[in-house]
Amino acid sequence: MACRYDMLALDLDGTVLDPQSKVRPAVAEAIVCAREAGLVVVICTGRGLPESREALDAIGQTDPVIVAGGSIIAEPTTGTTLHRFPMHPTLTARLTETLLSKGHPVLVLKDPHAAGYDYLIVTGKRRLSLDPVTQWWFEEMAVSIRLAPCITTDPHPEHTVRVGVCAQAAELTELETLVREGFSETVTLHNFPAVVAPDDATHWAGGTVAHILECFDARADKWNAVQHLARARSIDPSRIVAIGDQINDVSMIRGAGLGIAMGNAIEPVRALADHTTSSNDDNGVVRAIDMVLSGEW
Repeated sequence: MACRYDMLALDLDGTVLDPQSKVRPAVAEAIVCAREAGLVVVICTGRGLPESREALDAIGQTDPVIVAGGSIIAEPTTGTTLHRFPMHPTLTARLTETLLSKGHPVLVLKDPHAAGYDYLIVTGKRRLSLDPVTQWWFEEMAVSIRLAPCITTDPHPEHTVRVGVCAQAAELTELETLVREGFSETVTLHNFPAVVAPDDATHWAGGTVAHILECFDARADKWNAVQHLARARSIDPSRIVAIGDQINDVSMIRGAGLGIAMGNAIEPVRALADHTTSSNDDNGVVRAIDMVLSGEW
């Protein structure tokens, strides 16, 4: 049987990346095979572009990538933003003040191609400190940041694509409820485990998992970004394969002609998927691509 698809949308963390956040050679080879078979490979990640660079280089990605949870489509080699779903400055300001009121510094992600830096960290009048997990992540990924005591001093409010905080899971449950009640129709909202070094997570959270609460413009999700790229190539949604594992993958698993859940995927993803492959610790992407290219899926 021949492959029935033209585009392959792949998540990074928990999907292309193994539990150590590395691209295994077998996974990189499978992605090359997908390209050689004629599929357009689109990486769709919650990470920003600088945070994705190592993985993109490992798989030789030259086609456009979807980063920051679907809010930016970028050219991976130059970093040029091709399309974005920015947040309205008024929405950004209201969300930032809400999150600050609960004692968390706010991570305001920018379109780096337009703003010239990655994050504005709003610390509030109390000069709130970054948590160890975020500090580790920023150092590990060498992202560029600026500090501001309040959102009104933001020099580029028009270039914001995401507003978020990192905290212990229990704290963010309350915050998520607060945001949903106050902003439900104006934002896309995700709450999921952070990518952390195990020692950092244990040191900070007493053995619990650090979570990230992310707020986007209501139009911003991975599937809307995938569709934007597909339309430019005249690819019908029925001929798109999407593979993922987390809450920010739900939109593309639901929308794609073929949705594949990783073996390590959360239940909402598994429930929507047409098929489930093995985990990211067992080369699940390799198996999924093999099944797609063979026409069995």
